[in-house]
Amino acid sequence: MSSQVLADYLQRREKLIAEDRALRVDRVRAHHTAAELKADEVVRAIRTREAVSVWGVEGKDIPHPYPGMEFLNGRMLVLRLTLHLTSMPKGSLLHVHHNASVEARTVLGLALGHPAIHIRVPGPLDASSLEYMLPDIQPIPVEQYPATVNPAGITDVTYTGGWVPIQKARELFDPALGGPDGFDKWVLGTFAVNPSDAFRTYNTPMKIWLKFGSTFAVTDPIIRFVPIQKEYLRLFIRSSIEDGISYIEVRMSFFIKYILAEDAKTRLDLRELLLIYEEVTNEIKAEMKAKGQEDDFAGLKIIYNTLRFVSLEDLDVELDQCARFKQEFPDLIAGFDLVGHEDGIMSKSLLDYAEPLLRFAEKHPNIPFLFHAGETLGDGTAADMNLYDAILLGTKRIGHGFSLAKHPKLMEICREKNIAIEVCPISNEVLRLTSSMSMHPLPVIMNQGIPVVLSSDDPAMFNSMGLSFDFFQVLAASEVTGLLTLGQMARDSITYSMLDERSKQTAMIAWERRWANFVEHVAAMSS
Repeated sequence: MSSQVLADYLQRREKLIAEDRALRVDRVRAHHTAAELKADEVVRAIRTREAVSVWGVEGKDIPHPYPGMEFLNGRMLVLRLTLHLTSMPKGSLLHVHHNASVEARTVLGLALGHPAIHIRVPGPLDASSLEYMLPDIQPIPVEQYPATVNPAGITDVTYTGGWVPIQKARELFDPALGGPDGFDKWVLGTFAVNPSDAFRTYNTPMKIWLKFGSTFAVTDPIIRFVPIQKEYLRLFIRSSIEDGISYIEVRMSFFIKYILAEDAKTRLDLRELLLIYEEVTNEIKAEMKAKGQEDDFAGLKIIYNTLRFVSLEDLDVELDQCARFKQEFPDLIAGFDLVGHEDGIMSKSLLDYAEPLLRFAEKHPNIPFLFHAGETLGDGTAADMNLYDAILLGTKRIGHGFSLAKHPKLMEICREKNIAIEVCPISNEVLRLTSSMSMHPLPVIMNQGIPVVLSSDDPAMFNSMGLSFDFFQVLAASEVTGLLTLGQMARDSITYSMLDERSKQTAMIAWERRWANFVEHVAAMSS
Protein backbone atom coordinates (compact mmCIF):
# COMPACT_ATOMS: atom_id res chain seq x y z
CA MET A 1 0.00 0.00 0.00
CA SER A 2 1.41 3.36 -1.03
CA SER A 3 1.96 6.08 1.53
CA GLN A 4 -0.41 8.31 -0.47
CA VAL A 5 -3.25 5.79 -0.18
CA LEU A 6 -2.79 5.64 3.60
CA ALA A 7 -2.58 9.43 3.78
CA ASP A 8 -5.86 9.73 1.86
CA TYR A 9 -7.46 7.18 4.17
CA LEU A 10 -6.32 9.02 7.29
CA GLN A 11 -7.62 12.28 5.85
CA ARG A 12 -11.05 10.71 5.22
CA ARG A 13 -10.95 9.23 8.70
CA GLU A 14 -10.27 12.62 10.31
CA LYS A 15 -13.09 14.13 8.25
CA LEU A 16 -15.55 11.45 9.35
CA ILE A 17 -14.63 11.88 13.02
CA ALA A 18 -15.02 15.66 12.73
CA GLU A 19 -18.43 15.29 11.08
CA ASP A 20 -19.54 12.80 13.72
CA ARG A 21 -18.61 15.22 16.52
CA ALA A 22 -19.66 18.42 14.76
CA LEU A 23 -22.76 18.98 16.91
CA ARG A 24 -21.03 18.61 20.29
CA VAL A 25 -21.20 21.57 22.63
CA ASP A 26 -17.42 21.81 22.75
CA ARG A 27 -17.41 22.53 18.99
CA VAL A 28 -19.64 25.60 19.39
CA ARG A 29 -16.73 28.03 19.72
CA ALA A 30 -14.60 28.18 16.60
CA HIS A 31 -11.63 29.78 18.33
CA HIS A 32 -9.96 29.15 21.67
CA THR A 33 -7.17 31.08 23.32
CA ALA A 34 -3.68 29.64 23.43
CA ALA A 35 -4.06 29.21 27.20
CA GLU A 36 -7.31 27.25 26.77
CA LEU A 37 -5.75 24.91 24.23
CA LYS A 38 -2.67 24.39 26.38
CA ALA A 39 -4.75 23.82 29.53
CA ASP A 40 -6.87 21.25 27.69
CA GLU A 41 -3.69 19.51 26.56
CA VAL A 42 -2.30 19.48 30.10
CA VAL A 43 -5.52 18.03 31.55
CA ARG A 44 -5.62 15.29 28.92
CA ALA A 45 -1.99 14.40 29.66
CA ILE A 46 -2.68 14.25 33.42
CA ARG A 47 -5.75 12.08 32.80
CA THR A 48 -3.72 9.66 30.66
CA ARG A 49 -0.92 9.46 33.23
CA GLU A 50 -3.22 8.96 36.21
CA ALA A 51 -5.25 6.30 34.40
CA VAL A 52 -2.16 4.19 35.05
CA SER A 53 -0.60 5.70 38.20
CA VAL A 54 -3.85 5.99 40.19
CA TRP A 55 -6.63 4.04 38.52
CA GLY A 56 -4.37 1.25 37.34
CA VAL A 57 -3.15 0.31 40.82
CA GLU A 58 -4.94 -2.46 42.67
CA GLY A 59 -5.79 -1.62 46.26
CA LYS A 60 -7.02 -3.62 49.21
CA ASP A 61 -9.78 -1.14 50.02
CA ILE A 62 -10.71 -0.38 46.40
CA PRO A 63 -10.26 -3.47 44.21
CA HIS A 64 -10.22 -3.07 40.43
CA PRO A 65 -10.44 0.74 40.26
CA TYR A 66 -11.01 2.52 36.96
CA PRO A 67 -11.78 6.09 35.83
CA GLY A 68 -15.47 6.90 36.19
CA MET A 69 -16.08 3.93 38.49
CA GLU A 70 -18.92 3.88 41.00
CA PHE A 71 -18.45 7.12 42.93
CA LEU A 72 -19.12 5.94 46.47
CA ASN A 73 -16.30 3.40 46.13
CA GLY A 74 -13.92 5.59 44.15
CA ARG A 75 -14.30 8.91 45.97
CA MET A 76 -11.11 8.55 48.01
CA LEU A 77 -9.09 7.96 44.86
CA VAL A 78 -10.56 11.07 43.24
CA LEU A 79 -9.25 13.09 46.18
CA ARG A 80 -5.72 11.82 45.46
CA LEU A 81 -5.69 13.11 41.90
CA THR A 82 -3.59 16.04 40.68
CA LEU A 83 -6.54 17.97 39.31
CA HIS A 84 -9.56 18.13 41.63
CA LEU A 85 -11.32 20.84 39.57
CA THR A 86 -12.27 22.65 42.79
CA SER A 87 -10.80 25.89 41.50
CA MET A 88 -12.55 25.65 38.14
CA PRO A 89 -15.36 28.21 37.74
CA LYS A 90 -18.46 26.04 37.28
CA GLY A 91 -21.01 28.70 36.36
CA SER A 92 -24.47 27.78 37.64
CA LEU A 93 -25.83 24.94 39.75
CA LEU A 94 -29.28 24.48 38.21
CA HIS A 95 -30.48 21.19 39.69
CA VAL A 96 -30.10 20.75 43.44
CA HIS A 97 -32.69 19.99 46.11
CA HIS A 98 -32.55 22.30 49.10
CA ASN A 99 -33.00 19.56 51.71
CA ALA A 100 -29.96 17.62 50.42
CA SER A 101 -27.54 20.46 49.81
CA VAL A 102 -25.40 20.52 52.99
CA GLU A 103 -22.97 17.78 53.96
CA ALA A 104 -24.46 15.18 56.31
CA ARG A 105 -21.81 15.63 59.00
CA THR A 106 -22.43 19.38 58.96
CA VAL A 107 -26.18 18.83 59.42
CA LEU A 108 -25.43 16.58 62.38
CA GLY A 109 -23.21 19.33 63.78
CA LEU A 110 -26.03 21.86 63.44
CA ALA A 111 -28.38 19.47 65.26
CA LEU A 112 -25.90 18.82 68.08
CA GLY A 113 -25.37 22.55 68.49
CA HIS A 114 -29.00 23.50 69.16
CA PRO A 115 -30.62 22.70 72.54
CA ALA A 116 -34.08 22.22 71.01
CA ILE A 117 -33.02 19.24 68.91
CA HIS A 118 -33.97 15.94 70.51
CA ILE A 119 -33.91 12.31 69.41
CA ARG A 120 -36.03 9.26 70.10
CA VAL A 121 -36.35 5.65 68.96
CA PRO A 122 -39.04 3.10 69.88
CA GLY A 123 -36.89 1.38 72.49
CA PRO A 124 -33.30 0.72 73.59
CA LEU A 125 -30.87 0.37 70.69
CA ASP A 126 -28.59 -2.63 70.55
CA ALA A 127 -26.18 -4.05 67.98
CA SER A 128 -28.94 -5.73 65.96
CA SER A 129 -31.48 -2.87 65.94
CA LEU A 130 -28.73 -0.41 65.05
CA GLU A 131 -28.64 -1.97 61.58
CA TYR A 132 -32.18 -0.95 60.65
CA MET A 133 -33.49 1.58 63.18
CA LEU A 134 -34.21 5.10 61.91
CA PRO A 135 -34.06 7.86 64.52
CA ASP A 136 -36.72 10.50 64.97
CA ILE A 137 -34.74 13.76 65.28
CA GLN A 138 -36.50 17.10 65.57
CA PRO A 139 -36.81 20.31 67.58
CA ILE A 140 -39.26 20.22 70.46
CA PRO A 141 -40.56 23.14 72.60
CA VAL A 142 -39.08 23.73 76.04
CA GLU A 143 -42.15 22.44 77.84
CA GLN A 144 -41.61 19.02 76.22
CA TYR A 145 -37.98 18.69 77.33
CA PRO A 146 -37.37 15.63 79.55
CA ALA A 147 -38.32 16.31 83.18
CA THR A 148 -35.00 15.00 84.47
CA VAL A 149 -31.64 16.54 83.64
CA ASN A 150 -30.17 13.02 83.43
CA PRO A 151 -32.48 11.05 81.14
CA ALA A 152 -31.61 7.51 80.14
CA GLY A 153 -29.63 7.25 76.93
CA ILE A 154 -31.18 5.61 73.89
CA THR A 155 -28.95 2.54 74.34
CA ASP A 156 -29.77 2.16 78.04
CA VAL A 157 -31.92 -0.88 78.92
CA THR A 158 -34.17 1.43 80.99
CA TYR A 159 -34.90 3.72 78.02
CA THR A 160 -38.61 3.68 77.12
CA GLY A 161 -38.76 5.66 73.90
CA GLY A 162 -39.03 9.28 75.07
CA TRP A 163 -37.25 12.36 73.83
CA VAL A 164 -33.58 12.77 74.75
CA PRO A 165 -31.47 15.85 73.95
CA ILE A 166 -29.41 14.78 70.97
CA GLN A 167 -26.16 15.95 72.58
CA LYS A 168 -26.95 13.90 75.69
CA ALA A 169 -27.89 10.85 73.59
CA ARG A 170 -24.52 11.08 71.89
CA GLU A 171 -22.64 11.39 75.19
CA LEU A 172 -24.46 8.38 76.67
CA PHE A 173 -24.23 6.13 73.63
CA ASP A 174 -23.12 2.66 74.70
CA PRO A 175 -19.31 2.29 74.51
CA ALA A 176 -19.88 -1.27 73.28
CA LEU A 177 -21.57 0.29 70.23
CA GLY A 178 -18.78 2.80 69.72
CA GLY A 179 -19.70 5.56 72.15
CA PRO A 180 -20.06 9.06 70.63
CA ASP A 181 -18.25 7.98 67.46
CA GLY A 182 -20.63 5.03 67.15
CA PHE A 183 -23.56 7.42 67.55
CA ASP A 184 -22.21 9.61 64.77
CA LYS A 185 -21.67 6.63 62.48
CA TRP A 186 -25.20 5.36 63.05
CA VAL A 187 -26.90 8.73 62.57
CA LEU A 188 -24.82 9.66 59.53
CA GLY A 189 -25.71 6.29 58.02
CA THR A 190 -29.35 7.33 58.15
CA PHE A 191 -28.58 10.75 56.62
CA ALA A 192 -26.91 9.49 53.44
CA VAL A 193 -26.48 6.61 51.00
CA ASN A 194 -23.34 4.55 51.63
CA PRO A 195 -21.67 1.93 49.38
CA SER A 196 -23.29 -1.06 51.04
CA ASP A 197 -26.70 0.56 50.53
CA ALA A 198 -26.14 1.26 46.84
CA PHE A 199 -24.31 -1.89 45.81
CA ARG A 200 -25.68 -4.61 48.10
CA THR A 201 -28.75 -3.94 50.24
CA TYR A 202 -30.59 -1.65 47.80
CA ASN A 203 -28.95 -2.56 44.51
CA THR A 204 -31.76 -1.75 42.05
CA PRO A 205 -33.41 1.59 41.16
CA MET A 206 -36.64 0.64 42.95
CA LYS A 207 -34.83 -0.55 46.08
CA ILE A 208 -32.40 2.36 46.37
CA TRP A 209 -35.26 4.85 46.32
CA LEU A 210 -36.51 3.27 49.56
CA LYS A 211 -33.21 4.16 51.24
CA PHE A 212 -33.06 7.51 49.45
CA GLY A 213 -36.53 8.49 50.67
CA SER A 214 -35.78 7.44 54.23
CA THR A 215 -32.86 9.88 54.45
CA PHE A 216 -35.18 12.83 53.82
CA ALA A 217 -37.59 11.56 56.47
CA VAL A 218 -34.77 11.73 59.03
CA THR A 219 -33.16 15.05 58.06
CA ASP A 220 -36.13 17.20 56.98
CA PRO A 221 -37.45 17.92 60.52
CA ILE A 222 -33.97 19.18 61.51
CA ILE A 223 -33.69 21.50 58.52
CA ARG A 224 -37.24 22.93 58.59
CA PHE A 225 -36.52 24.81 61.83
CA VAL A 226 -35.85 28.54 61.45
CA PRO A 227 -32.56 28.79 63.41
CA ILE A 228 -31.07 25.80 61.62
CA GLN A 229 -32.60 26.64 58.23
CA LYS A 230 -30.83 29.99 58.17
CA GLU A 231 -27.42 28.58 59.00
CA TYR A 232 -28.01 25.61 56.68
CA LEU A 233 -28.66 27.98 53.78
CA ARG A 234 -25.60 30.10 54.61
CA LEU A 235 -23.41 27.02 54.61
CA PHE A 236 -24.89 25.78 51.33
CA ILE A 237 -24.31 29.04 49.49
CA ARG A 238 -20.83 29.60 50.92
CA SER A 239 -19.67 26.07 50.13
CA SER A 240 -21.07 26.42 46.60
CA ILE A 241 -19.13 29.64 46.05
CA GLU A 242 -15.97 27.97 47.39
CA ASP A 243 -16.44 25.25 44.77
CA GLY A 244 -16.56 27.80 41.93
CA ILE A 245 -20.36 28.06 41.62
CA SER A 246 -21.55 31.60 40.97
CA TYR A 247 -25.33 31.19 40.66
CA ILE A 248 -27.86 28.68 42.05
CA GLU A 249 -31.38 27.56 41.23
CA VAL A 250 -32.51 25.39 44.12
CA ARG A 251 -35.54 23.14 44.02
CA MET A 252 -37.63 23.81 47.10
CA SER A 253 -40.45 21.51 48.15
CA PHE A 254 -43.61 23.29 49.29
CA PHE A 255 -45.46 20.04 50.01
CA ILE A 256 -45.16 20.54 53.78
CA LYS A 257 -46.97 23.78 54.45
CA TYR A 258 -45.00 25.22 57.35
CA ILE A 259 -41.60 25.79 58.88
CA LEU A 260 -41.10 25.69 62.66
CA ALA A 261 -40.32 28.95 64.44
CA GLU A 262 -37.52 29.30 66.99
CA ASP A 263 -39.86 28.24 69.81
CA ALA A 264 -40.15 24.85 68.04
CA LYS A 265 -43.94 24.90 68.19
CA THR A 266 -45.22 27.85 66.13
CA ARG A 267 -45.88 26.81 62.54
CA LEU A 268 -44.93 29.63 60.22
CA ASP A 269 -46.36 30.09 56.75
CA LEU A 270 -44.01 29.15 53.92
CA ARG A 271 -43.75 32.81 53.03
CA GLU A 272 -41.35 32.94 55.99
CA LEU A 273 -39.13 30.43 54.21
CA LEU A 274 -38.93 32.69 51.16
CA LEU A 275 -38.07 35.63 53.39
CA ILE A 276 -35.24 33.57 54.89
CA TYR A 277 -33.90 32.76 51.44
CA GLU A 278 -34.11 36.41 50.43
CA GLU A 279 -32.42 37.55 53.65
CA VAL A 280 -29.56 35.05 53.53
CA THR A 281 -28.93 35.51 49.81
CA ASN A 282 -28.67 39.28 50.28
CA GLU A 283 -26.42 38.71 53.28
CA ILE A 284 -24.03 36.56 51.20
CA LYS A 285 -24.07 39.11 48.38
CA ALA A 286 -23.07 41.80 50.89
CA GLU A 287 -20.24 39.56 52.15
CA MET A 288 -18.96 39.07 48.61
CA LYS A 289 -19.16 42.79 47.89
CA ALA A 290 -17.16 43.57 51.03
CA LYS A 291 -14.45 41.21 49.75
CA GLY A 292 -14.42 42.90 46.36
CA GLN A 293 -15.93 39.74 44.79
CA GLU A 294 -19.42 41.01 44.08
CA ASP A 295 -19.43 39.65 40.52
CA ASP A 296 -18.53 36.14 41.66
CA PHE A 297 -21.99 35.46 43.10
CA ALA A 298 -24.96 36.29 40.87
CA GLY A 299 -27.50 35.12 43.44
CA LEU A 300 -30.02 32.37 44.04
CA LYS A 301 -33.52 31.57 42.80
CA ILE A 302 -36.05 28.97 43.89
CA ILE A 303 -37.77 26.45 41.65
CA TYR A 304 -41.12 25.84 43.34
CA ASN A 305 -41.96 22.17 43.44
CA THR A 306 -44.41 19.75 44.92
CA LEU A 307 -44.56 15.96 44.89
CA ARG A 308 -45.75 14.07 41.84
CA PHE A 309 -48.39 12.07 43.70
CA VAL A 310 -50.62 14.98 44.78
CA SER A 311 -54.24 15.01 43.61
CA LEU A 312 -55.36 17.24 40.75
CA GLU A 313 -57.16 19.44 43.25
CA ASP A 314 -54.05 19.75 45.40
CA LEU A 315 -51.97 20.53 42.33
CA ASP A 316 -54.27 23.47 41.57
CA VAL A 317 -53.69 24.73 45.11
CA GLU A 318 -49.92 24.38 44.67
CA LEU A 319 -49.96 26.18 41.32
CA ASP A 320 -52.01 29.03 42.79
CA GLN A 321 -49.55 29.39 45.66
CA CYS A 322 -46.62 29.36 43.25
CA ALA A 323 -48.26 32.19 41.28
CA ARG A 324 -48.86 34.21 44.46
CA PHE A 325 -45.27 33.78 45.55
CA LYS A 326 -44.07 34.78 42.10
CA GLN A 327 -46.10 37.96 42.33
CA GLU A 328 -44.69 38.81 45.77
CA PHE A 329 -41.13 37.56 45.12
CA PRO A 330 -40.66 38.06 41.37
CA ASP A 331 -36.86 37.86 41.53
CA LEU A 332 -36.82 34.77 43.73
CA ILE A 333 -39.22 32.30 42.09
CA ALA A 334 -37.61 30.84 38.95
CA GLY A 335 -40.18 28.27 37.83
CA PHE A 336 -42.28 25.21 38.69
CA ASP A 337 -41.53 21.49 38.84
CA LEU A 338 -42.94 18.18 40.08
CA VAL A 339 -40.49 15.92 41.91
CA GLY A 340 -40.26 12.42 43.32
CA HIS A 341 -39.57 8.91 42.08
CA GLU A 342 -40.93 8.83 38.53
CA ASP A 343 -41.13 5.03 38.63
CA GLY A 344 -42.76 5.04 42.06
CA ILE A 345 -46.00 3.16 42.62
CA MET A 346 -47.83 6.30 43.81
CA SER A 347 -46.36 8.65 41.22
CA LYS A 348 -48.50 10.31 38.60
CA SER A 349 -47.25 11.11 35.13
CA LEU A 350 -47.15 14.58 33.58
CA LEU A 351 -49.97 13.42 31.33
CA ASP A 352 -52.12 12.88 34.44
CA TYR A 353 -51.53 16.52 35.35
CA ALA A 354 -51.72 17.94 31.81
CA GLU A 355 -55.00 19.86 32.17
CA PRO A 356 -54.10 21.99 35.24
CA LEU A 357 -50.58 22.48 33.91
CA LEU A 358 -51.86 23.71 30.54
CA ARG A 359 -54.21 26.15 32.27
CA PHE A 360 -51.38 27.42 34.44
CA ALA A 361 -49.01 27.89 31.50
CA GLU A 362 -51.60 29.96 29.64
CA LYS A 363 -52.39 32.09 32.65
CA HIS A 364 -48.82 32.55 33.95
CA PRO A 365 -46.39 32.62 31.00
CA ASN A 366 -43.82 34.30 33.28
CA ILE A 367 -43.43 31.12 35.36
CA PRO A 368 -41.63 28.53 33.25
CA PHE A 369 -41.83 24.79 33.73
CA LEU A 370 -38.52 23.08 34.58
CA PHE A 371 -39.65 19.48 34.72
CA HIS A 372 -37.96 16.36 35.95
CA ALA A 373 -38.52 13.79 33.18
CA GLY A 374 -37.03 10.53 32.00
CA GLU A 375 -35.19 9.70 35.23
CA THR A 376 -35.69 6.03 34.47
CA LEU A 377 -34.39 2.91 32.80
CA GLY A 378 -37.84 2.36 31.35
CA ASP A 379 -38.59 2.25 27.63
CA GLY A 380 -42.15 3.34 26.94
CA THR A 381 -43.05 3.36 30.63
CA ALA A 382 -44.96 6.30 32.14
CA ALA A 383 -41.68 7.73 33.47
CA ASP A 384 -40.06 7.50 30.06
CA MET A 385 -43.14 9.00 28.39
CA ASN A 386 -42.89 12.01 30.70
CA LEU A 387 -40.29 13.30 28.24
CA TYR A 388 -42.95 13.77 25.54
CA ASP A 389 -45.23 15.66 27.89
CA ALA A 390 -42.46 17.78 29.37
CA ILE A 391 -41.59 19.00 25.88
CA LEU A 392 -45.21 19.50 24.80
CA LEU A 393 -45.92 21.43 28.00
CA GLY A 394 -43.09 23.79 27.13
CA THR A 395 -40.42 22.91 29.69
CA LYS A 396 -37.37 25.18 29.43
CA ARG A 397 -35.03 22.48 30.76
CA ILE A 398 -35.32 18.79 31.53
CA GLY A 399 -34.18 17.42 34.87
CA HIS A 400 -32.12 14.24 34.37
CA GLY A 401 -33.51 13.16 30.98
CA PHE A 402 -31.71 9.85 31.44
CA SER A 403 -33.90 7.99 28.95
CA LEU A 404 -33.78 10.77 26.33
CA ALA A 405 -31.11 8.90 24.33
CA LYS A 406 -33.82 6.41 23.28
CA HIS A 407 -35.79 9.12 21.49
CA PRO A 408 -34.20 10.53 18.30
CA LYS A 409 -37.06 12.91 17.56
CA LEU A 410 -37.10 14.29 21.08
CA MET A 411 -33.34 14.82 20.96
CA GLU A 412 -33.79 16.70 17.70
CA ILE A 413 -36.46 18.91 19.29
CA CYS A 414 -34.27 19.59 22.34
CA ARG A 415 -31.43 20.64 20.05
CA GLU A 416 -33.63 22.86 17.87
CA LYS A 417 -35.49 24.46 20.77
CA ASN A 418 -32.42 24.73 23.02
CA ILE A 419 -33.95 22.69 25.83
CA ALA A 420 -31.01 22.05 28.11
CA ILE A 421 -30.66 18.76 29.98
CA GLU A 422 -29.76 18.94 33.66
CA VAL A 423 -27.50 15.89 33.84
CA CYS A 424 -26.72 14.64 37.35
CA PRO A 425 -23.93 12.09 36.83
CA ILE A 426 -23.27 10.91 40.38
CA SER A 427 -26.94 10.86 41.33
CA ASN A 428 -27.80 8.73 38.28
CA GLU A 429 -25.06 6.26 39.14
CA VAL A 430 -25.72 6.01 42.89
CA LEU A 431 -29.47 5.64 42.27
CA ARG A 432 -28.60 2.67 40.04
CA LEU A 433 -29.60 4.01 36.62
CA THR A 434 -26.08 3.15 35.49
CA SER A 435 -23.26 1.15 37.01
CA SER A 436 -20.56 3.68 36.09
CA MET A 437 -20.03 6.91 34.18
CA SER A 438 -18.62 4.93 31.26
CA MET A 439 -22.12 3.53 30.69
CA HIS A 440 -23.97 6.82 31.16
CA PRO A 441 -25.89 8.10 28.09
CA LEU A 442 -24.37 11.58 28.43
CA PRO A 443 -22.09 11.19 25.35
CA VAL A 444 -25.14 10.36 23.22
CA ILE A 445 -26.87 13.55 24.35
CA MET A 446 -23.75 15.64 23.77
CA ASN A 447 -23.07 14.19 20.32
CA GLN A 448 -26.58 15.25 19.27
CA GLY A 449 -25.74 18.88 20.02
CA ILE A 450 -28.13 19.15 22.96
CA PRO A 451 -27.02 21.67 25.62
CA VAL A 452 -26.05 20.00 28.89
CA VAL A 453 -25.68 21.54 32.35
CA LEU A 454 -24.00 19.33 34.93
CA SER A 455 -25.70 19.25 38.31
CA SER A 456 -25.43 17.53 41.68
CA ASP A 457 -29.11 16.79 42.50
CA ASP A 458 -28.82 15.64 46.15
CA PRO A 459 -25.11 15.94 46.97
CA ALA A 460 -25.52 15.55 50.74
CA MET A 461 -26.88 12.04 50.18
CA PHE A 462 -23.87 11.05 48.06
CA ASN A 463 -21.07 12.95 49.85
CA SER A 464 -20.43 14.83 46.60
CA MET A 465 -20.74 18.44 47.69
CA GLY A 466 -20.47 21.20 45.10
CA LEU A 467 -19.99 20.29 41.45
CA SER A 468 -16.32 19.32 41.29
CA PHE A 469 -16.97 15.61 41.71
CA ASP A 470 -19.67 15.55 39.01
CA PHE A 471 -17.42 17.47 36.62
CA PHE A 472 -14.57 15.07 37.33
CA GLN A 473 -16.65 11.94 36.76
CA VAL A 474 -17.62 13.24 33.33
CA LEU A 475 -14.04 14.16 32.48
CA ALA A 476 -12.64 10.82 33.68
CA ALA A 477 -15.04 8.61 31.77
CA SER A 478 -14.49 9.96 28.24
CA GLU A 479 -11.44 10.30 26.01
CA VAL A 480 -13.36 12.81 23.89
CA THR A 481 -14.39 15.14 26.68
CA GLY A 482 -11.71 17.56 27.83
CA LEU A 483 -11.37 20.77 29.78
CA LEU A 484 -12.80 22.75 26.86
CA THR A 485 -15.93 20.60 27.07
CA LEU A 486 -16.35 21.31 30.77
CA GLY A 487 -15.84 25.00 30.11
CA GLN A 488 -18.63 25.06 27.52
CA MET A 489 -20.95 23.22 29.90
CA ALA A 490 -20.22 25.89 32.51
CA ARG A 491 -21.04 28.62 29.97
CA ASP A 492 -24.26 26.85 29.08
CA SER A 493 -25.25 26.70 32.74
CA ILE A 494 -25.40 30.49 32.68
CA THR A 495 -27.02 30.69 29.24
CA TYR A 496 -29.83 28.30 30.18
CA SER A 497 -30.42 29.66 33.67
CA MET A 498 -33.53 31.62 34.55
CA LEU A 499 -31.57 34.83 35.10
CA ASP A 500 -32.78 37.81 33.08
CA GLU A 501 -30.68 38.68 30.05
CA ARG A 502 -28.85 41.56 31.70
CA SER A 503 -27.93 39.43 34.72
CA LYS A 504 -26.81 36.61 32.42
CA GLN A 505 -24.51 38.98 30.61
CA THR A 506 -23.01 40.22 33.87
CA ALA A 507 -22.59 36.66 35.16
CA MET A 508 -21.00 35.53 31.90
CA ILE A 509 -18.49 38.37 31.89
CA ALA A 510 -17.51 37.52 35.47
CA TRP A 511 -17.27 33.83 34.60
CA GLU A 512 -15.08 34.47 31.54
CA ARG A 513 -12.70 36.49 33.71
CA ARG A 514 -12.38 33.69 36.24
CA TRP A 515 -12.11 31.09 33.48
CA ALA A 516 -9.22 32.97 31.84
CA ASN A 517 -7.34 33.00 35.16
CA PHE A 518 -8.08 29.32 35.71
CA VAL A 519 -6.85 28.12 32.31
CA GLU A 520 -3.72 30.26 32.64
CA HIS A 521 -3.02 28.47 35.92
CA VAL A 522 -3.66 25.00 34.46
CA ALA A 523 -1.64 25.76 31.34
CA ALA A 524 1.34 26.58 33.56
CA MET A 525 1.14 23.20 35.33
CA SER A 526 3.51 20.42 34.39
CA SER A 527 1.56 17.71 32.60
